[in-house]
Amino acid sequence: MFTIFYVALDSPTELFMIPGYFIPLLGGLTKVLVLIQMQIYEQVYAAAFVVLNVLKSLASRLDYEDIDCAELFYSAIGLANSIRALVIKADDKDGHKLRALLALYILQFMALVSSIGMRSAISSCIPLVIKLSDELQQCKLSYIGLITGSEVDAISKLVMEDNGNNSISCFSGVKLGASVAVIWGYMNSEVAIAAKADLTAVTLELQGNRASRWEALAMLKNVFSCPNLPNALKRHAIGFVLCVMDGSASHSRDSHLDYTAYMPSLYTSLQAIELVIMYGPDPMTQMNALSTLKKVLLDIPASQRFDILRNLVKSSDCSSMVALLLDCVREEMHMEKNDRNTCMYFWSPSVIELVEVVLRPPKGGAPALPEDNAAVLSALNFYRYLLITESTGKSNYTGILSKDHLHKAFNEWLLPLRPLVSAVAAENRNGCDRHLLYDSICALNLVELVLYRCIELVEEELKHVKFSMLKTIEMHDD
Repeated sequence: MFTIFYVALDSPTELFMIPGYFIPLLGGLTKVLVLIQMQIYEQVYAAAFVVLNVLKSLASRLDYEDIDCAELFYSAIGLANSIRALVIKADDKDGHKLRALLALYILQFMALVSSIGMRSAISSCIPLVIKLSDELQQCKLSYIGLITGSEVDAISKLVMEDNGNNSISCFSGVKLGASVAVIWGYMNSEVAIAAKADLTAVTLELQGNRASRWEALAMLKNVFSCPNLPNALKRHAIGFVLCVMDGSASHSRDSHLDYTAYMPSLYTSLQAIELVIMYGPDPMTQMNALSTLKKVLLDIPASQRFDILRNLVKSSDCSSMVALLLDCVREEMHMEKNDRNTCMYFWSPSVIELVEVVLRPPKGGAPALPEDNAAVLSALNFYRYLLITESTGKSNYTGILSKDHLHKAFNEWLLPLRPLVSAVAAENRNGCDRHLLYDSICALNLVELVLYRCIELVEEELKHVKFSMLKTIEMHDD
């Protein structure tokens, strides 16, 4: 029955890429669909598969404020109404699968509508989002099940058992759709009302349950990392997470939680938040994203927190982001130092790797200046902090005061950096762009100042090491 749709999809033409030509076909499909008597699920799946893929092709090039495009999207909701009518008539088994298919259709649709909003006034999408939210609640989906992904996984498994790879490609945006469905409700009370959702209860549940909180972060990374979403959605998504983290309970229900199982998803979630910090739509959103990142880090047990931060530093290719992460590590170490009742997870030899990865990059050679000014300056300040703290505290938790390390830092990190800074500063002074020249020289001056201070501190410590060795020899001779 729906072979023609498959042919159209496999051999797309300009005809099918024009909404005005597809709308009558879609209208007829919604009327015919409810008359199906045999192989209902298979026929509905075929129709949903083709309609979503055509909508996906159109969404990549059209503006929602275009009349034909808006009419097309409203016509596509008619397909959802037809599927719902079939759900009511079907027996329990088929009805369950059809409802799952309908839910995936709506979630994928929600992702497409949200992406369209990037190229038009976001308020123009609200009426359609309200209709989709009403469909979601009729599919018996809840905001807590959407934002944690539990209900999404359940319905996806039910549909993909029969349809395999086709389902994966057709419904590739359902997790994004589930996440933005909740964020739309957070942004607009009418949307939440249509979904029959209590956002206060959802927020309290996430605040009181660490596992649910982390699952929500794993879902929301789809929002943070998606380049095709309106800035307003990302801004409110950050606000939602910040609200949850601000009220998170230290006595969360997690006594039997396997922390290690969540670390991979938390790591990728933090990487997604980094994207908002670096490329957020405005300074306030970027600041809120940084606050969110820090609060999420504090939600992770200290025994895993250092590993997460270390991996974030090593994987980042943005100098400013590396600088911010190193500052986070230093803040953690400062808190540990002042709290005598806590374990010293950060004060270990592993922390020196974070300095080395910047001052002696794994790819070889010296750091790139002036491109990496921010990371180099932060690494030098961090190294200076370690030297001073360990020396004045007469401790050596990190091994930074050992003779071997001091020689390595002096000869392999600091001395090679000195002529490089001087050479780059000289090149910049001969540059033509006065604004770039001023900014670069100021940054390089700071790098040079801290670099020379680090060299002085290492030389002082080497003198102490030498003096201690001589004193030990003299005592041994006596």
